[in-house]
Amino acid sequence: MWKGRDVISIRDFSKKDIEHVLKTAEKLENELKEREALDYAKGKILATLFFEPSTRTRLSFESAMHRLGGNVIGFAEASTSSVKKGESLRDTIKTVEQYSDVIVIRHPKEGAARLAAEVAEIPVINAGDGSNQHPTQTLLDLYTIKKEFGKIDGLKIGLLGDLKYGRTVHSLSEALAFYDIELYLISPELLKMPRHIIEELREKGVKIYETSDLEKVIGELDLLYVTRIQKERFPDEQEYLKVKGSYVIDCALLARAKEGLKIMHPLPRVDEIHPEVDKSKHAIYFRQVFSGVPVRMALLGLTLGVVE
Repeated sequence: MWKGRDVISIRDFSKKDIEHVLKTAEKLENELKEREALDYAKGKILATLFFEPSTRTRLSFESAMHRLGGNVIGFAEASTSSVKKGESLRDTIKTVEQYSDVIVIRHPKEGAARLAAEVAEIPVINAGDGSNQHPTQTLLDLYTIKKEFGKIDGLKIGLLGDLKYGRTVHSLSEALAFYDIELYLISPELLKMPRHIIEELREKGVKIYETSDLEKVIGELDLLYVTRIQKERFPDEQEYLKVKGSYVIDCALLARAKEGLKIMHPLPRVDEIHPEVDKSKHAIYFRQVFSGVPVRMALLGLTLGVVE
């Protein structure tokens, strides 16, 4: 049953669940090509609670709800809410659920989305909690990969950059374990993927290669998923300065890549992908951004029980 279901962690999903979301997203995207707006969520209200900055995630959720025919309320930063007055997260959630049918929350603290789901009697969707999970980003990433390659199985996928604090790569690597892929983990020593995630992936049979040398493996990859090194996640700025600018993707580097290499990035980027790459055949990160709309339409429709 999807109606009323929370979307907190990709770990709560089976492969069957993931494939159902991707198929539903494809269906809704095709319907949007025929009609500018749908009416599945007419009369329904989405509350977006963003305690942390966001552009793509917040706006794509709002766009998704509007395209489903629903309405949106919420706030884009905690300073504009009663949190500034000292209101607890629990009380905020209990209040907001009185006004809405589904809640999307982004919060800097790990576990905040799970707490919100425990408190609320309506569906809660995690839009990112600290360095923990970002399940809707993972689903739109999988959707993008499937659209671009026509498959996920059989690909050699590189995850590059901040693998320690990057919630997008944590969630994505766990979802990719459902597929027959080879995973290249490319990062500075200070930002390696947490050992418990690597051990879990290996237990599930994923072939993993760890390296700090991008140039050494760039020619092996079908897909390179780039992440920025997140200054805001570092407890010590000096540690950040040690790894700042560790990797820069430019056309000179891409001359060594496979002809069909695709480059993804959850955005925002800082300096890890040179703007000259944007016009190359390898760059698909802006198409990746669009995938957020049909995928989040699917998740909203399913959890509200208005699409099957």
